[in-house]
Amino acid sequence: MRSLGKVFWILVVLVFAAATASPKPKPAAEDGSGTIVIVFKDGSQRSFRLADIARIEFDSSAGTAAAAGRARFLGQWKVGDGTGRTFSIILKPDGVARKSIGSNEKGSWTVVNGEARITWDDGWHDVLRKVGNKYQKVAFAPGSAFTDQPANVTDAEYTEPK
Repeated sequence: MRSLGKVFWILVVLVFAAATASPKPKPAAEDGSGTIVIVFKDGSQRSFRLADIARIEFDSSAGTAAAAGRARFLGQWKVGDGTGRTFSIILKPDGVARKSIGSNEKGSWTVVNGEARITWDDGWHDVLRKVGNKYQKVAFAPGSAFTDQPANVTDAEYTEPK
C-alpha cells in the first residue's frame, strides 16, 4: 500500500510539472492592443503590437506557394502614366482590376514569377513588381507582350490605409 501511495504522489508531481511547463497564451487586452510574436529559427523572438501592423507579407524567395501569392498586391496602388500624371489601380482578390484612367477602366490580373500582371480591357497591360525596396509599374502598349519593350516605367506606391 505504501508503494501505491508513492506512485500516486509521483503522478501528481508529474502532472503538476507538465501543466506548469507549457506556456499559456495571454488573453488579448480588451482594448485590442494584443501582440503577435515571431519565433525565429535560432529561437529568438520578437513581439509586435497588432495595432502597428497594416499587413503581413511573405517573401517569395522563401519557396512556398503561399509566399508567392497574391496578398502582397491586393488593394489600391498609386502609379504614374508616363507623362507625369498619376492614377489609381485597384487589385481585387477575385482577379478583377480597376483603374481610374482611360475609357475602359476594367481588367484582370494574376501573379506570375512574383509580379502582378494586369491585362486591361482597352489593350494595355501593366506589371507591378518589386525592385529593391520599392515597387514599379511597367506599362505595355496595346499589341505588345509582357516581354516587349515597355511604353513607360513609373513608381508604384501601395496606398491602402494603415
